[in-house]
Amino acid sequence: MSQTRPPRLVSINAGQAKDLEVGVRTARTGHFKQSLAGPVMIAQAGVPGDFIGDLKHHGGPDQAVYLYSQEDIDWWSETLQRPLAAGFFGENLTLSHWWPALRIGDRLRIGELLLEVTAPRIPCSTLAVRVGDSRFAKAFVRAERCGAYARVLTPGEVRPGDEVTVLAGDAVFPTINEVFRYCHSKGANPTFLRQLLAAPLAEKMRAEMQARLTKAEQQTSPLPGF
Repeated sequence: MSQTRPPRLVSINAGQAKDLEVGVRTARTGHFKQSLAGPVMIAQAGVPGDFIGDLKHHGGPDQAVYLYSQEDIDWWSETLQRPLAAGFFGENLTLSHWWPALRIGDRLRIGELLLEVTAPRIPCSTLAVRVGDSRFAKAFVRAERCGAYARVLTPGEVRPGDEVTVLAGDAVFPTINEVFRYCHSKGANPTFLRQLLAAPLAEKMRAEMQARLTKAEQQTSPLPGF
């Protein structure tokens, strides 16, 4: 993430509905994505034709687009010792690389499209099945190469090769990796949670973090009469 040159859009990806055996159940997923030839019009709902099977955890206006980087795909390819194509991690937009201090609230202009980063991606069982290793979610957490969700502020047309202009968010907002790390921690940090809740966080994660803050405040509040 130390590269200073502007990122570029490598690939635009969408997945059709596919049945996948996840443990003892069959899940319908759009995780298996294919690259689309540009230009592609990205709407507020995301990439056209992209199926989202688990609306509880994925999709919605605050997680309309999932971003991942080619440099992280290359890292996983070397780690897993197998070739991995753009879209393998279920991302909608594959960027060439990240920029220093990727954080909640960063905005990305790609062609006519304007995005706002809202949350890290939390690994799920579908990703583990995709990789073919039931332990992969733990490896994904350890690697801290989670990618990021974004909301669409201004719909627009994009094509592979477009330069990504990064408009940095408020430096007080937590970075994606800090949020990702905190999501997998057990401790309570009210100061961090307040900073996070002040950021333009995805609503699904906001509800979870607000609940953690409320619990932490209740645990530290003095008992009545003391």
